Amino acid sequence: MEGDGNVELYNMWITSLMAPLPDQVSVPPQQPWEVDGEDGIRSAPYRGLPDMCDEILLLILDLLDPFTLLRASGVCTTLYRVSCTDSLWAKHCRVAFGSCFRSDSTDYSPKEAFKLLYMWRKLYMTLPYNRQLQDLLFSGIPPQKYWVQWLVLEEMVPLPPVKLPDDEIEDIWGISKDLLDEKHKDECSEALDSIFKFEWKELHTMALLHHGGYTNVQAHVLRKMRSECHEDMEWLYCQYNENRFQWLFSYLLFGLSKSSARQLQRIYLWWQRFDKKKVSRWGSTDCDIQYIASLHPLTHDFWNGKLANGDENIGIQTVENYFSMCKSLLAWILGRKWGRFKQKKVYKDTLEGVYRMLKFEAQVSMINHDQFWMVAKAQMSRICSLEKIAGNYVNWKLIDALPWYRMFMASGDPIYLEQLKGFMFRKRLINKWVLEQENLWVSNLLPESLFQLLEYETKIYEDKLHGDTFGAHLSRLIWLYLHSGQQLYMDAMKGFVYECAYASYSSQIYDCVSLVSYIGF
Repeated sequence: MEGDGNVELYNMWITSLMAPLPDQVSVPPQQPWEVDGEDGIRSAPYRGLPDMCDEILLLILDLLDPFTLLRASGVCTTLYRVSCTDSLWAKHCRVAFGSCFRSDSTDYSPKEAFKLLYMWRKLYMTLPYNRQLQDLLFSGIPPQKYWVQWLVLEEMVPLPPVKLPDDEIEDIWGISKDLLDEKHKDECSEALDSIFKFEWKELHTMALLHHGGYTNVQAHVLRKMRSECHEDMEWLYCQYNENRFQWLFSYLLFGLSKSSARQLQRIYLWWQRFDKKKVSRWGSTDCDIQYIASLHPLTHDFWNGKLANGDENIGIQTVENYFSMCKSLLAWILGRKWGRFKQKKVYKDTLEGVYRMLKFEAQVSMINHDQFWMVAKAQMSRICSLEKIAGNYVNWKLIDALPWYRMFMASGDPIYLEQLKGFMFRKRLINKWVLEQENLWVSNLLPESLFQLLEYETKIYEDKLHGDTFGAHLSRLIWLYLHSGQQLYMDAMKGFVYECAYASYSSQIYDCVSLVSYIGF
């Protein structure tokens, strides 16, 4: 029950479970008449699922989990009526809470009992990071009686010992006065009633023994709640549905000790591009938590409920394992005698590769640290192979823009390495040709912008491939040769470069003649 994390089902929980179905529901009209077929035989009228008898519908709905059962109840009035049958919800109550709650002593139907116990269980699990629930429980000592009654179900309650009269303890926990040990009586109290002081765990244990088990304690709480209004808990549950990812993610980043939070912040922002103004408010109340979540693709997915089928608890464990892997990766990289560019490149490309390889698996299940680290080591091995081919950071920046680079990072197929080697070999051929002794005149006559394309250019961007300028034309020829390896593009590039050099030479001669004519020689 705890592992079912469909976000859409969570969001429609309160409305589907609490509100009755409207009187008018859009249902496809059924044709009451029979239709003659081509062979003259009158066929039976079409009958849909709502036309089945209740016994058949009960057998079908009995196969559904509670959240799918809720969705089915919103289809039409017939399914809504049948889906509220006690036997269906008694089964789910028994699986989730150990009791059918079909006794009249609770004054709640199994469906209502399931709703209340499920909401309380979910809310209490969020107590470490649910500020609104903390305010309700910790604003007064002891809390309001409504919340104390629900706390009877919990063994561990982070509150000071209970100080209450014996009759209130009997009323809330259901423990007889004669079972209260006199040694727990508070002698300092001046009240007329006997005040007892107990730890919450002690009262919980006594309630279990007195009622004969946890399911009986649950029945006792439901019975005491029969006259209460549950609007506050329903409102809290709606807030939990809307904000659970934000609350839990904020708790992960800022709810740890100061030293752990600083270490996580360092790992989180290491070699990331970010807005310093937004990040400067890290941990404050006006911190832009959504912007911080967007800095890593995995945390961005968690923020949008895309991890572990929307289960926030399993999803946050995946995020924790991810940053545990980042910590190990960072320590490994900084322990190498690499330049800063290589360290940054290995770190960023490894994280991108890890996310690319595991993002679909992370959407349905939890990924542990070992899985992350295994994929990270494979990605680092591929990055080091690419670095050897590049030889220096200029060439590394060049091949980073190529599709073969990403395809090798994704698959590890050596055929893409061969493609990159061929690309780098052809790049060196262009560079070697322009620097040959016999072509020195070309390099002296070419405009600086064209010469940089042949020798110094690290990337040819798409916008440089379009237009009628000399630079665009030369970029197209270089791009075609580097990617295809066909000699005809190399020859066309050489011819174009020679033409540009001759044109530059002719222009210089013309300028000299014009200057001489002007001087009057």
